[in-house]
Amino acid sequence: MMPNPALLLPLGLYFAEPPPEPDLPIEIRTMLEEAMASGNDNDVATIVRYARKAAPKHSQKIADLASHYTFERTEKTEKRLRTASFGALVKGRAEVGGWINSGNSDSLGVTAVLDLSREGYRWRHKLKLQADYQENNGIPTREHYLGAFEPNYKVDDRLYIYGAAQYESDKFFGYYDRYSASTGAGYTVVARGPVTLDLELGPAFRHTSFTTGDVERNLAARGSVDFDWRMTPALTLRQDTSAYVQAANSTVTSLTAVDAKLLGPLSARLSYNVQYESRPPVGRINTDTTGRASLVYAF
Repeated sequence: MMPNPALLLPLGLYFAEPPPEPDLPIEIRTMLEEAMASGNDNDVATIVRYARKAAPKHSQKIADLASHYTFERTEKTEKRLRTASFGALVKGRAEVGGWINSGNSDSLGVTAVLDLSREGYRWRHKLKLQADYQENNGIPTREHYLGAFEPNYKVDDRLYIYGAAQYESDKFFGYYDRYSASTGAGYTVVARGPVTLDLELGPAFRHTSFTTGDVERNLAARGSVDFDWRMTPALTLRQDTSAYVQAANSTVTSLTAVDAKLLGPLSARLSYNVQYESRPPVGRINTDTTGRASLVYAF
């Protein structure tokens, strides 16, 4: 029995393959490919957002390309972090500033800072060394030294466990040596786009040898806030604040800095540092401030 011809058309339509999706316009595909080749996630996100608005009928295809890019980039990053040698992942910044005045008065000021960090797959290490020295007519008026080391174990993309060891010396603030040790938890509140924000909180122990001969050993609470804002590709604002709170002398330090790129790895930095001691030795004031203009070399 021959089939009814009237039924053939609907059946044919039912089993026919759907028409292929139109390919992306060459202009949009070129912009996406160039952004992805640069490896700049912020640029990729911006191009994807505007491309989906400009070509809404290709929105899903653009989103799929972005997802594929993110997946491949994550895989490559994790592989590099797992297999790289220790030294291959070390990054750093060296900061140097100073001045010399002569004439009616002779003064000298020097500041040097070395920041090193290593971002591994599970472990992050940070090391900071700093020295500030000033003298007026041959008499020292400031002499501050600091060394700090902080290893972090990353529980996930945002939560981490930290340890912190720090040494300070500043006889003009009333202490020869101060040792601090702390451990606790940290959390990356913001880590996308131009802004990053890290918070840390935990218990600490401090040992201070004052210039008066007194020695203090105290349990304390330690907290820190690390805020970075890349305002433009060439301009970055940094705000780092930390505090040791205890029954005896508590300490709060704050560093506000603006970095402006000059050429390649070289930047200019203007910074303002505040250090507050709640109970300094007799004859010392609570707050010490330092403004700096310096050059920073990133490597």
